[in-house]
Amino acid sequence: MTDHRGAVLVTGSSSGLGEATALHLAASGFEVYAGVRTEAAAARLRAAAPGDRLRPVLLDVTSADSITLACKEIGERTGPGGLTGLVNNAGTCVAAPMECVDIDDFRAELEVNLIGVAAVTQAFLPLLRAEDPARRARIRGRVIMIGSGVAWVAPPFLGMYAASQFGKRGMSDALRRELASTGVTVSQVEPGAVATPIWDKIAMHADAVGTAEMYRAPFRKFLAQNNSRAVASRTRPADVARAVADALTAAKPKPRYRVGPDSKLMGPVVRLLPEWLLDRAVMNDLGLTPGKLAAGRE
Repeated sequence: MTDHRGAVLVTGSSSGLGEATALHLAASGFEVYAGVRTEAAAARLRAAAPGDRLRPVLLDVTSADSITLACKEIGERTGPGGLTGLVNNAGTCVAAPMECVDIDDFRAELEVNLIGVAAVTQAFLPLLRAEDPARRARIRGRVIMIGSGVAWVAPPFLGMYAASQFGKRGMSDALRRELASTGVTVSQVEPGAVATPIWDKIAMHADAVGTAEMYRAPFRKFLAQNNSRAVASRTRPADVARAVADALTAAKPKPRYRVGPDSKLMGPVVRLLPEWLLDRAVMNDLGLTPGKLAAGRE
C-alpha cells in the first residue's frame, strides 16, 4: 500500500449513498473499509474499485459479534495509525401510518439507524483516537453521521424514520461536544431527496403494510409524491460523497453539511415558521389535505 490520506470505514456500502461514498473516497486516496452484509456485495464492490484502495468488510451493524470481528480485522490492518474516519451510513426506512405499523418493524429500524450507529461508534472510537508518531500530518479521527433532512421536519407516514433521524441528530450533537477535547470531530451530513435504491425498498415494504382504509388514499399519494421528488431531484449520491470527503479533509470540519436545496431550506423553515403553519406547509407540499390538522395556533 502506498502512502494514502488515511483509513476510513463506511458502513452500509452495498448500495446507494454508502457505495457512492466508499468509491469516491477510494478514488480520492483514502484506504476504504466498505462495510457490507454479504459476500455478493463485497465481490461487486471489488469489481467496481480494482486495486487495493477499497477493502470490503463483512459488517452487520445490528450484530455485536459482527462489529467486534470487523473492528479486530480493521485494527490489525491499520496498525498503530488507526482510522482517520468513521462514516455511519448504514440505514433503513419503513414508511407507514403510525397506527398501522408493526412494532417489530419499528424496533428493527431503530436497531439499524440508531442503536447500530451507537454500537459501531463505541467500538471504533479507540481506532479513531489512535496516533502514529511516524505520521505527524495525519488527520485526527473524524466521525461522519449520514442523516437526513427528516431529522428536522417529520413528514406524515415517516414517523418511524423521523424518530430514528431525530435521535441520530441528538446523538451526534452530544457526541460532538463529548469528544471535542480529544480532537475527534463529529459532523452530520444531511441529504434531502436523492434518487437511490432506498425508495424501491420503501415501496416494496409499503405494499406489505396492512393500511387502514382511512389512511390508504393519502398514504398512496404520499408514496407517489415522495418517489417523484426523489426522481426529479438534482441531488445525486456523488454530492453526498463529496460532502463526506470535505468533512474528512477540511481543516475545520463543519458540524453539519446540508446537501441539496431542500435540505438547506430546512433550517430557516424550522426556525421561522410557527408549528401550525409548518404543519400546513408539510401537508400542502405532499399534496395532502390538511383538514383540521393545523387549525390551532399558539
